[in-house]
Amino acid sequence: MIIDLTDTTSSEIASALLKARRNAGSPAMGMVGTIVVVVDEASHHDAMKAANEAGREHPSRVLVAILRPGRGASGLDAEVRVGEGIPGEAVLLRLHGELAKVPESVVTPLLLPDSPVIVWWPGGGPRVPAEDPLGRLGRRRVTDAAATRRASVDYSARAEGYAPGDTDFAWTRLTPWRALMAAALDQYPTKVTGAEVTAARGNPSADLMSAWLQSRLKVPVEQRNSRGPGVTAVRLFTPSGPIALTRPDGAVATFSVPGQPDRPVALKRRTTSELLSEELRRLDPDDVYAKTLACMVERDALPDDAKKVTETARKSTAAKVTAAGKKVVSTQKPAAKKAAPAKKSVAKKSVAKKTAVKKAAAKKSTAEKAAGKRVAGRS
Repeated sequence: MIIDLTDTTSSEIASALLKARRNAGSPAMGMVGTIVVVVDEASHHDAMKAANEAGREHPSRVLVAILRPGRGASGLDAEVRVGEGIPGEAVLLRLHGELAKVPESVVTPLLLPDSPVIVWWPGGGPRVPAEDPLGRLGRRRVTDAAATRRASVDYSARAEGYAPGDTDFAWTRLTPWRALMAAALDQYPTKVTGAEVTAARGNPSADLMSAWLQSRLKVPVEQRNSRGPGVTAVRLFTPSGPIALTRPDGAVATFSVPGQPDRPVALKRRTTSELLSEELRRLDPDDVYAKTLACMVERDALPDDAKKVTETARKSTAAKVTAAGKKVVSTQKPAAKKAAPAKKSVAKKSVAKKTAVKKAAAKKSTAEKAAGKRVAGRS
C-alpha cells in the first residue's frame, strides 16, 4: 500500500502509517528498530532498496530523508509504503526550504519508541557524524568513505570527533579479511616482520586495513596500488615466507601459508544491503575501529624522516625474507674462506719438506767428500 502526502506534517504521516498497517491486516508492529537514511534525490531509490533488503533480516521502519535546503518556502512531502514486498515500513520524506535545516524536528516524532535508531549516510556522511542533527538521534551512525565526493576522507576529524556507535562501510568491508588474517596467525603462530596491502588507488578500506595491521602487529605496513576491484591482496611477511590472501577477481581469494598448499576461499565483494545487515547485528561500540582511526592519524602525522625510516625497515624486512631461500649459498661462503688458509698451510708444508730434503742432500754430499779425503790420505 502506498499513500502520498503533500505539504504534510509528522502527525499526519504517523496517522497514515497506522491506517496502512490496519488496511494491511497487521495492526501490531513487529519491527526491531528505525533506520534513518540521509540521501539526495539522485540515489534515494538504491538506498531505500538496500534498507528494505536489510529489513528482511531485521524488520525496521525506514525513514528516507531527502534534504532540499534553499530560499523557497518550507514544506514536507511524504510517501508512505506498507506491504508491497516491504518487510517493515518505509517513509520517503522530502524536506524543502528552512525545514531542511532542522530535519530532526520531522524525524524525531516518527521514530519507533524504545528501539535503537541507526542513521546511515550512503553518500559519504558528515565530517563528525555524532555532531550532525540527525546523527545525534542514532545509536549507530554509519558512513561510507568510499562514496564521498571529496578527494580524500578527513580521518583526523573522524578520530577526534569519534563517539561510541560510529562506523563506516569501508571498515565493514574488511570484516572477512580481518577474520581470515587473524585465523591464519592463530593456526600458524609465527613472528611477523612486516606487511603489505594491495588495493585500487584511493581505496579507503586499504588505508584502514594498513592502520589495523600496524596497530595490532606493531610492524611497518606498505600500501601498493593495483587495478582492483577493492582490496586485492594482504601479505604478512615472516621468516619462513609470506602469509598471503589474494583476491584479484573480487569473488574468490587464494589463501597461502608457508609449507602448506594454497587454498581457495570464497571472498566475494558484498552488496550494500549485506553491509547494512552486518551493522544492524551489532549495535555496541566498535572499539577496534576507534583504535584503528587513532593509529591512522598517528601514521599521517609522522614526519618525512620517520616515514623514510619506516620504509627502510620494510625494505630490510623484505630483503631478509627474500634471502631466506638463499641460506645454502650464504652458508657455503664461510667454508670457502676457511678452505683458503688450509691451502696455504699445505703449501707451507710442501716448501718446508723440499728445504729439508735439500739440506739432507747437502749434508750427505759433505759427508761423502770428507770420507773420500780420508781414504786418499791413508793410501
